[in-house]
Amino acid sequence: MEKLRLPVLLGTNRKMRQSVHAAKWLIGEMQKRTDIETRLFDAGDFVLPQDDYGTRIKDLFPEWRDAITNADGLVIVAPEYNHGYPGTLKAILDLLLKEYIHKSVALVGVSAGPWGGTRVIEAMVPMVRELGLAVTFTDLNFPFIQKAFSDEGKLLDSAFEKRAQGFLDELIWMTRALKWGRENLPSRHHPNQAL
Repeated sequence: MEKLRLPVLLGTNRKMRQSVHAAKWLIGEMQKRTDIETRLFDAGDFVLPQDDYGTRIKDLFPEWRDAITNADGLVIVAPEYNHGYPGTLKAILDLLLKEYIHKSVALVGVSAGPWGGTRVIEAMVPMVRELGLAVTFTDLNFPFIQKAFSDEGKLLDSAFEKRAQGFLDELIWMTRALKWGRENLPSRHHPNQAL
């Protein structure tokens, strides 16, 4: 079967962020699979405007726009900041809209405490739904992120390997189902399909 295009967005640009280890490790796990094509987008690489989010804003970020336009789904890695997601993550996602419709999104929560970003995932679900993304059934949580990876980003707990496999298996299933639907079922959101 053809590879699915599933970019990963690391949704924070804070200094000393630990979530970068989870994002880079997950990219490595995705690249081991024969059914996924991926790449990392880092919030730290986006220079976001401070004064205007008009309809042409996406043209300032052609690499992101084109990657999401051509993507079959998306993975978001987000740390939990005060029970929510980083503002930078929301600003990046808001650069686009119709490009997300009827595509899968899988959520990875990261926290320094025992809940592994559960609350950031809960906060993201209604937000990504409004963008037209369909959230997978299985999340990936990294509690005590400072203990899960070494300072160099080496995974210290092999239990995450099995968790990531289930997470990615669910993402693949849902992504294939939605891709088939976009290509075969009429929808007002997909101009290629007749109503």
